[in-house]
Amino acid sequence: MHPKVISEEVFTASALQEAAFYADDTTIILNMDVRDGLELLSKSNILVNCVITSPPFYGQRDYGVERQIGLEEHPSEFISKLADVFDATSDVLIDNGSLWVNIGDTYWSGKGAHRSKEAKQSARRFGIRPQDKKGDGLWCVPKQLLLIPHRFAIELQERGWLVRNDNVWVKPNPIPDQVRDRCSMSHEYVFHFAKERWYYFDKNSVGKVTDSGTMLPPRDTWEIATVRGQSSRHKARFSEELVRIPILTTTPPRGVVLDPFAGSGTSLAFARKHGFRSIGIDAKREYCEAMVEQIERIAEDEGEED
Repeated sequence: MHPKVISEEVFTASALQEAAFYADDTTIILNMDVRDGLELLSKSNILVNCVITSPPFYGQRDYGVERQIGLEEHPSEFISKLADVFDATSDVLIDNGSLWVNIGDTYWSGKGAHRSKEAKQSARRFGIRPQDKKGDGLWCVPKQLLLIPHRFAIELQERGWLVRNDNVWVKPNPIPDQVRDRCSMSHEYVFHFAKERWYYFDKNSVGKVTDSGTMLPPRDTWEIATVRGQSSRHKARFSEELVRIPILTTTPPRGVVLDPFAGSGTSLAFARKHGFRSIGIDAKREYCEAMVEQIERIAEDEGEED
């Protein structure tokens, strides 16, 4: 599969650079709602090779921005809005590109406002979450695992996306669930979607060489430790190791990586360190500021090496 990449002229076009919160010839950061950001990229004729992101999980955090996704009254509304966003990424994803989405699950509680005094829950204690309410008696029943990751994947499948893998991120160091009557959760999913049957995928960049000299693709179970020492700005960062396989296998040299829910900027940082261009979108200004700081540190390191 012969990959295509957009020209430097398109990536550095003045209209897009001027609308950006930060921009140079390798990285663009947009501080705006994801839907507005994707519309701007489409109008700017941007085409990306790899979309990799971790969108807001259902009912987990209040990010304090307008039009935020994740606090819908019913999980079906959340899935529909999220699917609409990723349908919009199709307009800027090159035909032989890939979409990777890290998404976790949650339980319906129905118990009212959260009362835990555990420090680890500080970012989630924002009043009554959607899943704390009474529920509909169908999906939304107390103690019910909502199965959001696979409901989301099926929704995209029904909209025409090809589901290539439901990779499992196994966390060897999870924060234990304080529960009595089920197993403690220690995994999330990283779904791999494609627009069409044939797409760019370089297994040699991350594969394993056998004794006979052949190259095996990476497995669909990834054991990766969670990030400790969380940033005061962003409470849900993930390790660069989590984006390694998606970015290296589906982004050609000097290709473009897009993270539409860029958050702490992990995808952008990894892309920059490995010679790719990248675009990040986030509605929260302080997250964009943190991304800029990180990118500038990497740029300084690049300068020192030169």
